[in-house]
Amino acid sequence: MNRTIVTFVSLILFASCSLPEGIDNSPEDIEKHFQAKKIKPDERTLIIDKQKIHFVATGDNKDRIVVFVHGSPGSWDAYLRFLTDTDLLAQAKLISVDRPGYEKSQGEAELSLQRQAYLLMQALQKSYPEKKYLLVGHSFGGPVIARMAMDYPEQVSHLVLVAASIDPELEVVRWYQKFADWTIIRWILPHSLDVCNQEILPLKQELQKMLPLWKNIRIPVTVIQGEKDTLVPPGNATFAKKMLINTAKVDMIVKKEMNHFVPWEHPELIKTAVLGYLSEVHTKEKQ
Repeated sequence: MNRTIVTFVSLILFASCSLPEGIDNSPEDIEKHFQAKKIKPDERTLIIDKQKIHFVATGDNKDRIVVFVHGSPGSWDAYLRFLTDTDLLAQAKLISVDRPGYEKSQGEAELSLQRQAYLLMQALQKSYPEKKYLLVGHSFGGPVIARMAMDYPEQVSHLVLVAASIDPELEVVRWYQKFADWTIIRWILPHSLDVCNQEILPLKQELQKMLPLWKNIRIPVTVIQGEKDTLVPPGNATFAKKMLINTAKVDMIVKKEMNHFVPWEHPELIKTAVLGYLSEVHTKEKQ
């Protein structure tokens, strides 16, 4: 197989997934970042039904927990700056996960959104039982946290959907994604890109399964979307507003000049949404 072709397909897949160019934190960079902030992270790997689930946690708060879920491809350190944000740490324990198949949650791609939601929730419950979690999901992480809220309503307090791929009608499988599914191409592709492609191929069908479940989400939701997002069409935000018919409160944050890479280029939008929810929780706790 011509490696030039494989490289070309790899670059297209990379461009079609939710990781901006130039984001590549080495272990040394991550260690230096935590040292500079004088923060010692709590890193854990659990085995849930024979699947490794890895996450990194910061902060000492035992009552309020914020969980960040990355896109496709991605890893927990996509939210590195959030894990060391002093304002967030003052309000909650912060957790960022490696979704199944990525980085230290090693293994094959998990194609079922229901199964991904189960694995992440089981890992959280084993580590921090009898808690409710504020979930933040970017891109592919969006439908994962939505499914968690649908399936485990008693364990989820709020959702922040960031450039989330949730509308099945807007999911289109491209020619290069089918090409990258060939066995010989999969064998050559970097593992993270293969996992990315494998979980994106059935996403439309997985989102269709969720259609009757949106009415079950009753917690507050913030939807953050850029109108210049070329990876996740802005129509996904419109879909969210239409489907969240029983939600306690829906905050729509749609920016005309914003693209897909909100966690890196507009982190303040996510931070503000999370702090707003945490403030509401704190007020209720004092009452």
